Formats: sequence, structure tokens, C-alpha cells
Amino acid sequence: MKVNEAAKILGKSPQFVRIGLQRGVLPIGTAVKMSSRWTYHISEEQLKKYAGEKNFNKVCETIHKEE
Repeated sequence: MKVNEAAKILGKSPQFVRIGLQRGVLPIGTAVKMSSRWTYHISEEQLKKYAGEKNFNKVCETIHKEE
């Protein structure tokens, strides 16, 4: 899952998600610094648990309609 998608589900900015993952305070995935760039892995299952399944599904439907 992309950072922007996770941000929409959480109702936060993409920057909030990136920093939360980098600092290890957002329990939805991991951030790894490779050279000077960060890469992110966001687990849909962990995000669903954190955001709540109802909210997760509702926002996911909206995101897929926009594509």
C-alpha cells in the first residue's frame, strides 16, 4: 500500500505517515533508510487494525473509484 493511500485512510498527511514510520511510532509498517532515501512498507492488515476495519473499507472504496 502506498503512503498516500494510508494517509487518506488515517485522515492524516503523507508526511505524518512517513515520519511516524521512520520513528517507529506508527504501527502500520516499516521504514528503512537506504543510502539517503527512505523506503516504506505498509501492511494492509496492520493498517486495518489500527484504523478500524469499517473506516479502512470505506476509504479504500473511495480510493479505488478515483483510479
